[in-house]
Amino acid sequence: MGGQSGVAGTRGLSAGRARGGGPARLAGLDMARGAALLAMMATHILPTVAQDPDTGAFAATWVGSVLSGRAAALFAVLAGVSLTLGRVPAERNRLGLALRAAVIAAVGLTLGLARVGVAVILVDYAVLFWCALGVLRLRRQTLGLLAVVWILLAPVAAYLLRPLLLASVPPLRLGHSPSWPDLADPVRLVADLAVTGYYPALQWFAYLLVGLWIGRADLTRTATQVWLVLAGAAAAVLAKACAWAFLGPLGGLNVLLATPQAKVWPLRAMLEGNLTGVDQTGTWWWLTSAAPHAGTPLDLLHTAGTSAAAIGAFLLLARIAPLARTGLLAPLAGAGAMTLTLYSAHVAALTLPLADWAHLTREALLAVHVVAALALGLFVRANGWRGPLEAVAHAAAQLGLAGRTAARGPARRSASSHR
Repeated sequence: MGGQSGVAGTRGLSAGRARGGGPARLAGLDMARGAALLAMMATHILPTVAQDPDTGAFAATWVGSVLSGRAAALFAVLAGVSLTLGRVPAERNRLGLALRAAVIAAVGLTLGLARVGVAVILVDYAVLFWCALGVLRLRRQTLGLLAVVWILLAPVAAYLLRPLLLASVPPLRLGHSPSWPDLADPVRLVADLAVTGYYPALQWFAYLLVGLWIGRADLTRTATQVWLVLAGAAAAVLAKACAWAFLGPLGGLNVLLATPQAKVWPLRAMLEGNLTGVDQTGTWWWLTSAAPHAGTPLDLLHTAGTSAAAIGAFLLLARIAPLARTGLLAPLAGAGAMTLTLYSAHVAALTLPLADWAHLTREALLAVHVVAALALGLFVRANGWRGPLEAVAHAAAQLGLAGRTAARGPARRSASSHR
């Protein structure tokens, strides 16, 4: 979650041009990040599943049906795209990427201390970036094949591992966002980040692979942008159609509603709005849903598809230069250029009882956060600045680049002396 690199990274038009992008591509990706940020704010402030006060029945809200799962997935896919950007892309500055991820992890661990009822994603993002170090130099075709295999098999591995980790005493799960004190229990922390937590890296790494695969395409071509929209939408619809067939006509929903979890949770509503917190154990039918935050093959396929479609759509919008860079969508692009700072400020602001002080409804509180994010993003962008946390992360990346250059210098001199 962050600047031009998706979490925090290179800014400036030259970064896009270096890989055949240019201002339009940067504006399009920034708008996509801005949209993901605002959508994530909505899922933090508004409920994804709500109970009818008259009937007592639970149902997914519009936020759960439309935004839940898709916003965070879009961030993760954009993070993968970001690794292909910049004068020196991540594959040639792996130390810089590792240091940048360390900055993001530090911010996430600090925000985790707030305990505001929000699943802070930053530490998990940092883990994804560290995991990406091993695949940055793969060819695009290999990345695409690996992404497909990961989407199919990682959820199966997680399904097999999760019961073993939860059976430990105490269970190897944090139950809250990672924070600094959790470093004292590294086994539990690693298990949570990898499998049992809110954003398990075992499954979520698929999004980074998809993003790398997308980023290696020529995103300046209209044909590529249109293809992302159409193919992404088709994948998303296919995933939901398969889930409907599995859970409906094939009887999977009845099996899930007969599990012990259905006695604890409003499972029917959560399958539509947000499956976070439900232990998907006891039957393989869990793997047939496409519920938000289910981490199943169909969930990963659906949200990867919606992410690709969103990226393509915003890249197409960015072709209308006045609209994207100086017009109605400029505030969205500005917010997307500094999402690490704005996301962190948003989480920190949730610790303040602003709604109680000002007697705001949840919808009004969301409006305050959205307007503030758009205004700050536009102001910073108009002045040609980086967000403060983006500047720190960029400095970390530059430090890695300097270290890489310094290490290569003696090697070159040594090689020259042996000629």
